[in-house]
Amino acid sequence: MAAQDRPDRYSSDRYSRVAIWFHWTIALLVILNLAVGLLHDSVPALRSWMGAHQALGLAILALTVARIAWRLAHRPPPLPARTAVWERALAHGSHMALYVLMLGMPLTGWLMVSGGKPGGVSIFGLFDVPYLPVSKATGHLGHSAHGVLGWVMLALVLLHIAAAMRHHLLLRDTVLTRISPVLNRR
Repeated sequence: MAAQDRPDRYSSDRYSRVAIWFHWTIALLVILNLAVGLLHDSVPALRSWMGAHQALGLAILALTVARIAWRLAHRPPPLPARTAVWERALAHGSHMALYVLMLGMPLTGWLMVSGGKPGGVSIFGLFDVPYLPVSKATGHLGHSAHGVLGWVMLALVLLHIAAAMRHHLLLRDTVLTRISPVLNRR
């Protein structure tokens, strides 16, 4: 097929390459961090990953801020026309909740590790990000919030994946393919 005959995989009905990169990079980091964060107490081998968990949490925070800036400057493709009003509202609400959690999880984790201590979070031994100047009590509050938000994030990630699979496998629409770097459904 000649180049001019091929459908543009990054046309107006798809997210941009940058948006797709942000989505999948943050998604993989969030899933990895959820696994380490939620399982490190019951799987002793994961305890040694807590330094990486903290560094990746701050990377998720930075990438989420960049993603939000990108999103504010670039409109996403519209949902399929046949998407029901309730589905649009649920999609918008769950995406907003995911953005709040992608900011809140790293911030509460940063509060938790900061709690009245000097030093900083090591970013893979390359440099340190200073701890926040907060009290030990605020660190404990961050710890409590971080634990609860972790379970909420897990539930929303699973809901997000289930919704994507519903669209792709049952409704057979383009909702998943427009954010996928490899799928194309025309």
